[in-house]
Amino acid sequence: MAGSLIDPSAPPSGEGCVECLAAGGWWFHLRRCAECGHIGCCDSSPEQHASAHAHETGHSIITSFEPGEDWYYDYRSDQMGAGPPLAPPEHHPLSQPTPGPAGKVPYDWERRLH
Repeated sequence: MAGSLIDPSAPPSGEGCVECLAAGGWWFHLRRCAECGHIGCCDSSPEQHASAHAHETGHSIITSFEPGEDWYYDYRSDQMGAGPPLAPPEHHPLSQPTPGPAGKVPYDWERRLH
């Protein structure tokens, strides 16, 4: 991954998708911008905020914000890769369900995925 597009010191913007939390929405999985720390929802989620953030800002590299996952992905090259450790925390709280957040996920959530 391109080192200049990754800022290991940038902390995550929160424990969940910034836009979903603001709008009262929900997500399937979470992604973290490797450049600024923005937490957005994955492309399987209804609103796809992580990729929207990448397109709006030009921050093309993301990493998973899920426990046990340490991959990176570059939207520009459509390639998976490795990258440096980022500022903690490395994932959302273990107490937070997937999908999440608790109390916002509809009963038919699986039908709503992309």
